[in-house]
Amino acid sequence: MNQAEWMDRYLKKVSESSEEGAEAARFAREKNIRVGMKRARRSVGAFWTLGKSLYLNKVHYTMESALEEPRATTLFVHEVRHLQQGIFTALSIYGELDAWQYEFRLYKKLTGRTLKPELEELLALSLGHDRATLRQARSLMTKFAGFWYLAWLLPLFPIHKEIAYWVTRKIF
Repeated sequence: MNQAEWMDRYLKKVSESSEEGAEAARFAREKNIRVGMKRARRSVGAFWTLGKSLYLNKVHYTMESALEEPRATTLFVHEVRHLQQGIFTALSIYGELDAWQYEFRLYKKLTGRTLKPELEELLALSLGHDRATLRQARSLMTKFAGFWYLAWLLPLFPIHKEIAYWVTRKIF
């Protein structure tokens, strides 16, 4: 199957999975997001680029397995969430927590499975502006995905808000 056929089938599969999947697939189509497969480091399931592309990691998925695996669907929803957030929010722990919670709530809904303890704990966190909660989220992400997930590099808040916090010590 060629890339265009696969992308159509994949977006259809995601769209039919759930309301969240339908919304993510609709967004990808409306914004002409290119969806494909590329190799990345092992700690990454999928990723987005500034060039309006979204890729599943070839280390974990093939074109065929991506059409069957619920995690390939939820990773797509996660990465689209980042594209909806915008670059500054997406590249922050706040943005990651939002996307991880969206992804793994959907994963539980689709599979009915209980998640690893660190993911269940992450789902229980309140998405807000509490720095201690965001530090805990960063720790849980690293525990689940490993050091090379690189969550430790991200600011807690979108960078402009993080800089404002460090200057004023007030959360905006």
